[in-house]
Amino acid sequence: MNKKVVLKHGKEESLRRYHPWVYSGAIHHIEGQPDEGDLVDVMSADGTFLAKGHIQIGSIAVRVLSFDKNEDIDASFWQRRLKTAYEVRQAIGLAGSADTDSFRLVHGEGDGLPGLVIDVYGSTAVMQAHSVGMHTCRHEIAKALAEVLPDLVKNIYYKSETTLPYKANLSDSNGYLLGGAAEDVARENGLRFHVDWMGGQKTGFFVDQRENRALLEKYSRGRRVLNMFCYTGGFSFYAMRGGASLVHSVDSSARAIDITRANVELNFPGDARHEAFAVDAFDFLEKMPPRESAEAYDLIILDPPAFAKHRDALHNALQGYRKLNAKAIQKIKPGGILFTFSCSQAVNKDQFRTSVFTAAAISGRKVRILHQLHQPADHPINIYHPEGEYLKGLVLYVE
Repeated sequence: MNKKVVLKHGKEESLRRYHPWVYSGAIHHIEGQPDEGDLVDVMSADGTFLAKGHIQIGSIAVRVLSFDKNEDIDASFWQRRLKTAYEVRQAIGLAGSADTDSFRLVHGEGDGLPGLVIDVYGSTAVMQAHSVGMHTCRHEIAKALAEVLPDLVKNIYYKSETTLPYKANLSDSNGYLLGGAAEDVARENGLRFHVDWMGGQKTGFFVDQRENRALLEKYSRGRRVLNMFCYTGGFSFYAMRGGASLVHSVDSSARAIDITRANVELNFPGDARHEAFAVDAFDFLEKMPPRESAEAYDLIILDPPAFAKHRDALHNALQGYRKLNAKAIQKIKPGGILFTFSCSQAVNKDQFRTSVFTAAAISGRKVRILHQLHQPADHPINIYHPEGEYLKGLVLYVE
């Protein structure tokens, strides 16, 4: 007997529009006693097949893998989806690039594989599961990845201890599924950087800021740059290549600061323009020199971690963005450029922009929007799943 999730009457419309989530409130009953992570068929109230996917505990009860009743979720399924994902990266000019060997290969719902992220750094793929279903299938997915991209992927590191649902009580989540110790230096637009996929945040680097870092490089010449929440220094070494007169990198993590220093040294050995600080971001902003000072910064990057990982935290997150941006706008030199971001999926573009608008109003300064930024093409958004648009950014000119 197939395990089934049967919806309440009238709750099938989102699936008929190919939205890849089933919310727990839409479920009438469940048949077959599936365990978390099991594959289930989703049925309408009248018994019509709608989709199949992984069941899980939480408000999102099923993540849909296929809307085709006859499509089996087997080895060939994983191979097809991974092959298609790679073809997309070829189409946008990332796969096979001489200057860039780091990119996102699988972006969850955007690639028809909800709950799965795969980032590629040189010959190493870092796989991350955000659902029990993808965790359960990790060995099958790794095998398919090695078969689809044998010339590219020599190592597969699985890193999901911090992303799997804590209620699932899973263990043994991190480690190599293929290969082993590998070169930890990757390339992006001709710059090199160390990737800490074992101990770092996410998969080890934030490849989603690649295009925004390249834009920052164009604004950096002759400027005093402050990179807040720098993590491993991506914006910092782009600013240095762009000709910044000074770059300060700030992060609360001493380990991140160590890697930032190593990354700058990798690209600009012995360059005295860079200095890094392992301190609290808000404390650093509070003590920054005033905008009239010769030591004031005239290019600031605010790229904080997600202030809201779920909607319950939305109000506090918006307050955090307002406070952070108000301080930066207040202190930046006249004629300064502010790159400011939110990676919180629970915060939409309008809410983020309103927070920054409020921050500008508090400062009383004249502010222009030069660019509205977003995630790059290797983080595609499923047109039926607008929630996949998570990265928001603004580039501001402050008089």
